[in-house]
Amino acid sequence: MAMRIGILGAGAIGCVVGGMLTRAGHDVTLIDQWPEHVETLKRDGLRLSGTSGEHTIPVRAIHLHEMQTITRPFDAIFVAVKSYDTEWATALGCAYLARPHGVVVDFQNGINDERVAAVAGLERTLGCVILIAVGMYEPGHAVRTDAGSAGFKIGEHDGRDTPRARALAEVMSVVAPTAVTTNLWGERWSKLALNCMVNPVAGLSGLGTTEVRVTPGPRRLAIVLAAEAISVGRARGFDVEPLWGIAAPRFVEAAAGRGMAEVEADIARDAQSRAGGRPSLLQDVMRGRRTEIEYLNGYVVAEGRKVGVPTPFNEAIVREVMRHGVGTLQPDPKNLEPIAALLPR
Repeated sequence: MAMRIGILGAGAIGCVVGGMLTRAGHDVTLIDQWPEHVETLKRDGLRLSGTSGEHTIPVRAIHLHEMQTITRPFDAIFVAVKSYDTEWATALGCAYLARPHGVVVDFQNGINDERVAAVAGLERTLGCVILIAVGMYEPGHAVRTDAGSAGFKIGEHDGRDTPRARALAEVMSVVAPTAVTTNLWGERWSKLALNCMVNPVAGLSGLGTTEVRVTPGPRRLAIVLAAEAISVGRARGFDVEPLWGIAAPRFVEAAAGRGMAEVEADIARDAQSRAGGRPSLLQDVMRGRRTEIEYLNGYVVAEGRKVGVPTPFNEAIVREVMRHGVGTLQPDPKNLEPIAALLPR
C-alpha cells in the first residue's frame, strides 16, 4: 500500500530516501528551507547518483512557507532536519499529521528521539537509525556513497516489535535493506559513536570518510573518540551494537592499549566501500553552516558527566570545533594536532 510521507528537511538523506520512495510509488513531499534547492527540485526534478544509481526523478517539493497549501494529512512525517532544529520542525510537522495513526519518524544524526517524542507524543513516534552514507554538494543533486549493504533500523522506544514499525520497515526496504530493531537505543549509541569518531575528525581536517579510516593518526584518534562514546552508552545501561561490524567493546579495549592494531586493521579493511564520502559535519563546514558538534560529541560529554565517565578526547574535539565561529573553520590536518598530542605514545 502506498504511504503518504512528508520529509521535513530535504537535505542529502531526505532527498535520497524521498527520491527512491517516490520512484517506488509512494506519495512523498519534500519540504526544505533552502530556497535555491527547492526551486531546482521544482524546475528540474531530483537528480540522484552514486550507489543508488543514476536517476532524475520528478518530485513534489515545497518551501516551508508553502506547507499552508497542504490539504491532505501525512501518514508519516520524517524529521530530517539538523539536530538544533528538532523541536520547531517536529511541531510544524505534527500540524500536518494524520490522526490517530500518523507517525513522526526521528530521521536524524544524534540521539533526539526523546526530544521528538516530547513534542509529538511518545505514542506517535518511531526512531530510524540511518546506516547509509550520502552527500549533497549542489542544489537538486544528492549522492549515495556507501556500498549499499547497510540500510536502516526502525525501532520503538520501548523495544517492542510492532505492526507500525514493520510497516515502515517494509516501505523503507525499497531504499536500502531495513529491519525492525528491538534495541533502538543500542543502535542509536552505535551510530552516535560512529558519528563522533568520523564527523569532527573530518570536519577539522578536511579528510573524507575513507581517508579517516586509512590515515594512521586520524584513525587512532577516531577510535579513542568512539571508545569514550561507547563507554558512556554502556554506563547508561545500553547494549551498544557493533560499529562497522566490529564489536563495541573492542574499541574500548583498543583505547586502553589492548588490540589497537587489530581494530585499526579492521577499520581500514573495507574503507574503500565509503570512497568519495564526506561526513555530514565536513559538508556543513564546506558550506559555511553551523555544525551539529554539540549534539554529537557534545552529547557524549554531557551524558558522560551524568554517569561519571570521563571523555577528555570528546571534550577536546568539541572545544576545537567550537572555537571557530560559524563559517570560519578552514579544514586542515593541522587542526587535529593539539588533540592528537593527547594520544598515548
